[in-house]
Amino acid sequence: MNTVSNSQKFIKRLLVTMLAVAVLIGSVVYAFDPFYHYHKPWFGLKAVLNDKEYQCVGTLRHFDYDALLVGSSVMENNDNAWYDNAFGVKSIKAIRSYGATADLCYLMDEAYADHDIKLVYYNIDPSALNGSTETTYESTGCPMYLYDKNPFNDVSYLFNKDVLFEKIPYQIANSFMGDYNEGLSYNWAKWKSFNSDMALGLYHRSNEVVPMMDETVYSQELAGNIALLTSQVEAHPETEFIFFYPVYSMLWWDGVVRSGERDAYIYNEIQMTKALLQYDNVRVFCFQAQEEVATNLELYMDSIHFAPEINKLMLDEVLAGEYELTKDNYEEKLMEVKAFSDRVVNEYIVPYEEKGLLNYQTVAEQ
Repeated sequence: MNTVSNSQKFIKRLLVTMLAVAVLIGSVVYAFDPFYHYHKPWFGLKAVLNDKEYQCVGTLRHFDYDALLVGSSVMENNDNAWYDNAFGVKSIKAIRSYGATADLCYLMDEAYADHDIKLVYYNIDPSALNGSTETTYESTGCPMYLYDKNPFNDVSYLFNKDVLFEKIPYQIANSFMGDYNEGLSYNWAKWKSFNSDMALGLYHRSNEVVPMMDETVYSQELAGNIALLTSQVEAHPETEFIFFYPVYSMLWWDGVVRSGERDAYIYNEIQMTKALLQYDNVRVFCFQAQEEVATNLELYMDSIHFAPEINKLMLDEVLAGEYELTKDNYEEKLMEVKAFSDRVVNEYIVPYEEKGLLNYQTVAEQ
């Protein structure tokens, strides 16, 4: 009888202990909340943001801000303070690596749900205009328990050993040691090198030149993406929207000419710009034909991604009103981009060809 009684007591104590440990672990994760799923930072901790797929939605729901820096990986190296000082706002980044329109609109919807937004500063990548109009978070393996509002699947977060033993210590270390800058959220530039060797090494040129596609080849996808963006603008007349086409390197333009997609990309930009400029709360800028930047491969790490100084340069040019597209000039200016791409393949890329500095795709890559 005593043996049974002792066994029952042991089991009870074990269950109570396990429950207490579980409550303790869950409470620690909830309190520190490194993914900001429940609240903004407590205990004087900094907003340590380095994992956008896990942290972006939480920060948009819980942080204090009135401006959004929206875009793909080329937006990540911005310092939020540049925009705060320039526009008199408190900004936060809404980032999705692929820059897909549907994904970025999803993030804007999260922001607008509980915030009044004065400014949206939005990076339009050419490929986003012919991308899917369906969000890609679930299909690409993002942690949906952080995106939905179902408290029952939060166990994947509250009782996660990586969160407990890696993410929380990292959050604390960056908050109280070193000089972590909250404005450099999701910044990856300090781990990368920007120079011509890197850019050329990561560019794999096609062995053949494909005939130029019909410019309307992506019209169906384009129409859907235009509808997504214009619906955001239309729904929020109180917000100033600044859209811009970033300055990709000449290697990217060489690639899309050889793939036969160049005319379609230019057509897409013309149609998107035309649609956006119908709204009084929109400004659009295009930096794509900025030749002194695009042809200087020392500023790039690959065909697309540029050094942070180019992020700052584009902002300064917006503030100065340079490279702005208007109803009167947008077609002409975007045709200048097309002319620049012709100069790339006929002039700028030729010395690299002649010196054997270009890598060509293998059969497997094609």
